[in-house]
This record gives sequence, structure tokens and C-alpha cells, in this order.
Amino acid sequence: MTDKNDNNTNRQWLLKQRPVGMVTQDCFELAESDIPTPAEGEVLAKMTYLSFAPAMRGWITDMPSYMPPIEIGSPVTAPGLAEVIESNDPNISPGDFVSGLMSWSEYVAGAGWQVVDKNISPEMQLGPLSETGMTAYAGLIRIGELKEGDTVLVSGAAGATGSVAAQIARLKGHKTVGIAGGQEKCDWLLNEAKLDAAIDYKNDDISKALREHFPNGVDVYFENVGGDTLQTVINHLADGARVALCGMISGYNDETPRPGPNNLMLMIVKRITMRGFLVFDHFDLFAEARENIANWVKSGEIAFRNDVQEGFLNIPKTFFRLFEGENKGKQLLKL
Repeated sequence: MTDKNDNNTNRQWLLKQRPVGMVTQDCFELAESDIPTPAEGEVLAKMTYLSFAPAMRGWITDMPSYMPPIEIGSPVTAPGLAEVIESNDPNISPGDFVSGLMSWSEYVAGAGWQVVDKNISPEMQLGPLSETGMTAYAGLIRIGELKEGDTVLVSGAAGATGSVAAQIARLKGHKTVGIAGGQEKCDWLLNEAKLDAAIDYKNDDISKALREHFPNGVDVYFENVGGDTLQTVINHLADGARVALCGMISGYNDETPRPGPNNLMLMIVKRITMRGFLVFDHFDLFAEARENIANWVKSGEIAFRNDVQEGFLNIPKTFFRLFEGENKGKQLLKL
């Protein structure tokens, strides 16, 4: 089957089986169905962009989470941007673009999606102005309780969320260091994101680097990685440090859960606060976050980059890039 669809059907990637360990191509199945008909109050839209995040790995696993697991045989759920073809919603017109939680499909029908500003690029809509930027803002400002004089460390700092979080900290006048994998990503953090320092976890001794950059300890740690990185960072947290647990990508494809940090006693000794969070719990911050981030991006104070792949047939491969360290910034796919 070619990437071009001339059959007037709706191609979809379905969840064929749940992954055990690393997610692979055989977890998904390509299928065709009729183009859906929108019900009353719904719209029919043609997908133009899909967005990918590491958290989606948890959505295809049958385990307790903040949203029900995707059912076997169902299209894979994903954030996206789509052009409205037909509308039964008086507030949405054909030709409008909508964003929200959609699926790995060419056409989607539904309701509750947000009409987006056509003057803002899809890359920005699905990048820093999406849940990515909102997560960075809420995690740093509310969960990390960022205050004057704090030092800040961000893991996964070259990724979509981490890069925005690190730059917000830098813009607010804090010494900010990012952890990323590989020289190219670290160079981007220094030259484009303008962080104070970058640590290459693939080649640097993280513990040694943290002693050098944070002689008095890390006050706020924005955590995207988990695993050995979290264990190491705990050893270098300052008294009263706050840890915002955003993600733990290092363990998402583990076949069995890895042992947790064995140095949690330091949380008592140093009175450290560690708190997990979901962006959906902080809708009240979204207007403020979107306004601030949009202004920072437009003024050139926040750099962002998107890794845009193309082609419906490349959807699963694009998802895998997140776990292979291939993506540079926000992972998107243009249909």
C-alpha cells in the first residue's frame, strides 16, 4: 500500500497487541474503514499533523493510569491538528483548523476540539503552545515553586517539554543546566537555548558535572528521565529542594520495573519535596502560560525546534524515534 490514499477510505493504525518491553512495529496494524459521519454537535476533520510524546507509551499498556488504555483493535490515540471538512457544530465551520486528542487516522469525527488560530504555525501550535509548553510552565512554576535565587536542573532538556522548562527558568534569571544525550543536543542547549551549561549523559560523568555546576546543590529539578539519572541527581539536591516529576522515559519500555532509587533517605535528611503532576490538573494556568510562552517565542527569547517527519505510513516509525533518541525537539508528523 502506498502512502497516497486514492480509495476514498479512512486509513488507520490500530493497536494490534500490547508491547512487552520495547514497542515495535508488530504492535500496530494498518487498516481501512469508511470515512466517519459526524453526529449532531460533531465535526468531521482531515488530519494534517500528529503529535507524539513519550507518555503515549503508557496509553497502549494495560495498567492503571490517568486515562484508560487504548483497546486492542482501536485506532491509537494521539494529539493532533486537523482541518474541518464538515461541521454539525454551529461554532465551527468547514475550513477551520481544530486541535485536541485525535488518533492515528486520516479522518476523525468528534467534538470538544479547540479551534486554533490560522495565523500561528502548526509547529508552534503543537509545540510550545500545546500541552508541551503548558506542562513545562506548570511543572516549573507551580510544582517546582520556583523562587528568586534558585538553581535549576532539567533532564531531557533538549526534548519538547524539557527545553521549554529550562528556558523559562533561564528567562526568570536562574542558573539553569540541562542534561541531554549527545554533543549535538548539548550544543543546541548552549547556543540556541542559551543555558548556563549542558551535561551529556552519554559521555560525561553526571555526578562530577553536578558537583562542578552546583557546588551548593540543585534547588529545583525538573525530571523527565528517571532511572539512574534520578538516583544520581538526588545525591546533589540542596536542602529544601523541589523535584517536579514530569516523566520517566528511561523506564517506559522496561519489560519489568527497574529498582527504584536507594538513596531516598536523603529526602528526609535534606527535607526534599518530590511531586508528580499531570498538566490536566492545571488548566487554570493555561491562559497565563500560553500568553507568556507566545510572547517569549515571538521575541526570540525562547528557541524551539520540531522534528517533522512525513507520511501516514511512517506514523509508527515516528513514534519509535522518541525511544531511540532520534528526535530533536518536539516530534511531529505531517500527513
